[in-house]
Amino acid sequence: MKTVTDKDHPNILAPPPLIFFGCALVSWLLQHLFPLQVMSYSLSLSIGIALACAAGSLVIWAALVMKAHGTNIRPDRPALKIVTRGPYRFTRNPMYLSLCLLQLGLGFILNGWIPLLFTIPLALILHFGVIVREEQYLESKFGDQYVALKKSVHRWM
Repeated sequence: MKTVTDKDHPNILAPPPLIFFGCALVSWLLQHLFPLQVMSYSLSLSIGIALACAAGSLVIWAALVMKAHGTNIRPDRPALKIVTRGPYRFTRNPMYLSLCLLQLGLGFILNGWIPLLFTIPLALILHFGVIVREEQYLESKFGDQYVALKKSVHRWM
């Protein structure tokens, strides 16, 4: 039997890390089938590692800020507060942005156009399957407080 709290979360398509891993796996497989290099491997690898480190730093920062403010990190659990500090001052979705940066990093690490271009479907799936649903949920739960945040902080950057 479902309770009221069972509905206190956005109805997201799938967990965002799972969406990322799906895109990463498909892009990696396609890259091996159709290897399309971007640039020299040493330069590509350096860029990829830098992007992966930036993605990791951003997601850790965002998670620490959310924990410090006492709200749930997982989107399948209720949001308890609207967070407006740390990376949330610059983007409403730093964790999803980090997944896109990580996909770009993977593309450069693999030195392949296919994984790089897979950042586009990843962003679209995150946008329509997760972010839009989360925004509807947060607006219905927090009302004017969330609407004000939407007006002052960009969705992505």
